[in-house]
Amino acid sequence: MSMLRMMYLALAIWGAIHPMYYFVIWFRTNGLDIMSMVDAWHVNAAASGLVWDLTIAAITLTVWIIAEVAVRRNWLALIAIPATFGIGVSCGLPLYLFMRSAPVK
Repeated sequence: MSMLRMMYLALAIWGAIHPMYYFVIWFRTNGLDIMSMVDAWHVNAAASGLVWDLTIAAITLTVWIIAEVAVRRNWLALIAIPATFGIGVSCGLPLYLFMRSAPVK
């Protein structure tokens, strides 16, 4: 495996673990109320801007993944979409780059 692929994989793992740490802390403190979490994301204009920034990035990544999967027929790469929306762009993007950079067979 190339150094670049290892870097993508390491970033995907970090992008899965680090944000989830904070989500787990929040859920332990506030319970499993998703709507309260969404409300917390919009506590002020700066937080709302960040939420929209990440939402637009996630949608853009999804469009890119779907477009490339349609051409490359690398169906396994679709796993990056639920990773993006379930964990975050910090996991989904490097995961997709890891999968996309695999040697062509």
